[in-house]
Amino acid sequence: MNKLLYLLIFIAFSVFVSCGTKENKSSNNDVNSTNTTTETQDPKMNKGIGPITSLILDETIDSVMVKKGKDVFDAKCTACHKVDKTYIGPSPKGILERRSPEFVMNMILNPEKMIAENELTKQMVAEFNGAIMANQNLTEEEARAVLEYFRTL
Repeated sequence: MNKLLYLLIFIAFSVFVSCGTKENKSSNNDVNSTNTTTETQDPKMNKGIGPITSLILDETIDSVMVKKGKDVFDAKCTACHKVDKTYIGPSPKGILERRSPEFVMNMILNPEKMIAENELTKQMVAEFNGAIMANQNLTEEEARAVLEYFRTL
């Protein structure tokens, strides 16, 4: 039962991360920088809800962090995500072209609240037939490493 719950949550995360083709229909153009449910029309500007309110990525990719992120991804995420194709959840390839780094990190770290309170995430759950992402209980450091790995895909 516990594995099934994790699988369902992981699927939801995958769906949330990959669904960047539809615009949020909210008329509020404020950027969510205070962890409220304020949404923007541009999904890349949506920072989500969670501990990450601002994240600036270095131009240089950290290869040590990439290795750690790949290891975490392989251990915790591949049950639902495949790099080159949609599986149970979406492929993380190109995710940072569709979502902000803050959104990705908050989805990894805080999927329950994102699903409950973030309008873009709610839309993605609906688009993926109610599939939700399981909380893998990653640390902020592990989530950041996974994000760095995603930058290489």
